[in-house]
Amino acid sequence: MAKNTPASEIEAINKYIVKGIQEKKGSDIAILDLRGTGNAIADYFVICTGNSDTQLDAIKDSIEEEVFKGTGQHPWHREGIQNKEWILLDFVDTVVHIFKRNVREFYGLEELWGDAERIVIEGSA
Repeated sequence: MAKNTPASEIEAINKYIVKGIQEKKGSDIAILDLRGTGNAIADYFVICTGNSDTQLDAIKDSIEEEVFKGTGQHPWHREGIQNKEWILLDFVDTVVHIFKRNVREFYGLEELWGDAERIVIEGSA
């Protein structure tokens, strides 16, 4: 859950994450608000889809660049960079999931966290 980070700072990070995704044409952007679900590992998940290894890398790099420019923060943890099927960037209060389409459908995080409020970013389809 939250690590005593002010809500305005978390919202700013989420905004920079979405901007980074949009800069590299990531699609199907959704933000899951996990604060009301109980036992969540973060307050938010930001989920998006990329179409190729190259695009997944570009989205990851763009998110890291935008968040750093806006807040001076780097991800606390990264996973999946070598496999390029599902890249995870952990910003503590927000965890970003960058998927290839078939992998996103297979794992179904939105359904797994179906009780979370889902915010769909318009124009990202």
